[in-house]
Amino acid sequence: MEPSRVAFLSVLSNTFVVVLKVIVAVITGSVAVLSEAIHTSLDLAASLIAFFSVRISGRPADKIHPYGHGKIENISGTIETLLIYVAGIWIIYESIKKLVHPEPMHLPLLGIIVMIVGAAINFFVSRLIDNTAERTHSVAMKSNAFHLLTDVYTSIGVAISLLLASLTGWTILDPIIGIVLACYIMFEATKLMRASFPPLLDTRLSEEEENRIIKIIESYHKEFIGFHNFRTRRSGPEEYIELHLVVPSHLPIDAVEDLSDRIEESITKEIPHAQILIHSEPEHELRTVQPKKDL
Repeated sequence: MEPSRVAFLSVLSNTFVVVLKVIVAVITGSVAVLSEAIHTSLDLAASLIAFFSVRISGRPADKIHPYGHGKIENISGTIETLLIYVAGIWIIYESIKKLVHPEPMHLPLLGIIVMIVGAAINFFVSRLIDNTAERTHSVAMKSNAFHLLTDVYTSIGVAISLLLASLTGWTILDPIIGIVLACYIMFEATKLMRASFPPLLDTRLSEEEENRIIKIIESYHKEFIGFHNFRTRRSGPEEYIELHLVVPSHLPIDAVEDLSDRIEESITKEIPHAQILIHSEPEHELRTVQPKKDL
């Protein structure tokens, strides 16, 4: 299934679950259910952002955006993360209100059923989106899948709190569980922020990824003198790799191009979405030959 269709599926599922939770929150008077309705509403907003960002990021490069539109996904992931923080603060606010002014719950069994149904739907959709995100290297879809998965956990937590409250009569469990869940989703949101925001500042690839690339380049060490100005960065689902390759002065231009093509092909096999730029230099243009790991 195409990424845009998978993203749209999350919009549909979230819309359905939001409507269910809002109705049940009004009927039961549960702040935990209301918190979940708020949480899922923000998930819906995140799904809409992911849907449009995936469509935009897939556009080819143009005159205004010569490096493509990949960073729209990092912007989307950052916005989605901020929405999680908003949800957490909102849930804590509603929970404190319920602690200060406790109210009885009505029909807790209805709330339990809706929480379980919502969790089941979002678990299925989150797995589908996560698999698509892994295949396409989509930051926005990865963030969206995480949104849905946190909704699964929090929905199950709310269902358990409603069950315990109905069995024990301790209605205080309702807002306490709400606060705990809010803290949890804000803690997890921090991980998403670390993944989505740094690429906006052209952060390099991870050390592990760069070492893999260097290992591939050095597998051709018998055919070149050295390389330098090695740089990498990530933009949405794509990785950008640049380096200057120092070749023997006597090497024909056709041989140099063939060497560059083979290095690019090998890197692309390891990192399918890589955009690679290799600038070849004859050794006599350099005063000193650069070592092969001059980063």
